[in-house]
Amino acid sequence: MTSPEYSSHFSLANIPFGVASSTSHPDPQCVTRLENTVIFLDVLHQSGGFAEVSGLPKDVFNKPTLNDYAALSKPLHREVRKVLQNALKGQLPENSTEDIRDVTLHLPIAVGGFTDLTRINPADFSCSLHHVRRAGKAIINDERPPPGFFNFPIGYSGRASTIVVSGTPIIRPKGHFFDRTSTSEKKPIIYGPSRVMDWELEMGFIVGQGVARLEGLNAKDADEHIFGAVILNDWSARDIQGCEMIPLGPLNGKAFGTSISPWIVTLDALAPFATPGPKAEVALASHLEDVVESSYAIDFKVELIIEDQVTTVSESKLQDLHWSGRQMCAHLASSGADVRTGDILGTGTISGPDEGSMGCLLEITSGGKEPLTLGSGHKRHMLQDWDTVRMTAVAGGSASGVGFGECIGQLQPAKAR
Repeated sequence: MTSPEYSSHFSLANIPFGVASSTSHPDPQCVTRLENTVIFLDVLHQSGGFAEVSGLPKDVFNKPTLNDYAALSKPLHREVRKVLQNALKGQLPENSTEDIRDVTLHLPIAVGGFTDLTRINPADFSCSLHHVRRAGKAIINDERPPPGFFNFPIGYSGRASTIVVSGTPIIRPKGHFFDRTSTSEKKPIIYGPSRVMDWELEMGFIVGQGVARLEGLNAKDADEHIFGAVILNDWSARDIQGCEMIPLGPLNGKAFGTSISPWIVTLDALAPFATPGPKAEVALASHLEDVVESSYAIDFKVELIIEDQVTTVSESKLQDLHWSGRQMCAHLASSGADVRTGDILGTGTISGPDEGSMGCLLEITSGGKEPLTLGSGHKRHMLQDWDTVRMTAVAGGSASGVGFGECIGQLQPAKAR
């Protein structure tokens, strides 16, 4: 059963897309949502609801993922959005709707690739300058951003197969890490369940129409290739990560579980909330030059739930990031790589300048040195088994009717094997 708590996020101004099933619709298929009503789009399509939309494939919504629809052109997406906004004001076909409590939400896309721009040691960093500085201070006592930070968004390729939909439990991973409890001067590397688990608040931009290999892309044109956005929690095993990143990039420390919210909010829904982001501090390569209103006014909140006690631990804003989703997409294509429908581009940790706007425990606890004290009286240097992390986001304030719902996951004990 899915929580109805975020019905205000899903007004006619939103029209998000997801994938759902129910008792009367047993096969996962494409849906949208209005408040607490889920609309099965194939039923609407077969009843003639999109008759005025030229070029819309007949079975495009009768699929277990949104990939085929996302790959269509933006003009076609806008026509479908307009038809839906009109149709949802009136009577809908029989058997086309379900209450949000009666459906199961699924991963909305088949993920082709996952690229993340998250800082995990001095050699890798994120779109957030605030995160870069705090993480650098916590790890190596050096707040200076790496040399390339202001020139291009640096990222790494994650593991697409471990991306899961909100609500899926996250199992504590096992891996190799330095045994910090050892009294030896040279800390031995041991294998076992991670001892330093963390969350990372991010936004994931989802590619719609792809970019062919060697074609390239300019940031100013990238909106035509971005279907929409989701909340993304890039769960992190900091100890495994720290060991394997000497000297290469992240692998198992970031490849065991990444949660995304089930509803993809389109760029058309976010357009009214476009806002300037940080200005470039150096002359950018031409393909990275972006539009003036390069970001969106989106407010994020992270809550930690322990034994039914809910504590807000972070509130931050997308517009505080130094790089935009368009620039991320253009940078990925700049080497000649293709960009495929369903690819997810993670922003890296979304952190702001203020004390309460840190997007991960690494920052909040200064690398584990200062415990996070929660309203319930609990303290956390790191996540413990059965802790639940809930992330929410809304564009343009709570009255806008354009939000993302929740991205929630519970950390569970490592598997015995």
